[in-house]
Amino acid sequence: MPLTHDFRQTVMENMRKKPGFRDAMLREAIDALLGGELNVGKSILRDYVNATIGFDKLAKKVKIPPKSLMRMLGPSGNPQMSNLFAIIGALQSYSGIELHVAAE
Repeated sequence: MPLTHDFRQTVMENMRKKPGFRDAMLREAIDALLGGELNVGKSILRDYVNATIGFDKLAKKVKIPPKSLMRMLGPSGNPQMSNLFAIIGALQSYSGIELHVAAE
């Protein structure tokens, strides 16, 4: 089911205004990706980028054109693992948080 515009706008505003919420969304994106939910993870990352650093600044950090980044994180995008890790690393650096994966 597609998200309504109002809901998506509320999420974006919360990410802009609330650092804790923003950090939780980045964690959720990574958890989704690691859990095999590629489309969910990409969607959250795309919203995260739009609410924080923006695609132009992210492109400079990862040395990938902004349009390519947008396509990678789009619904039909299929990013290479190296690009995905570069994006996540840049977002972690930008946000000032370091996420660790714990094996269960």
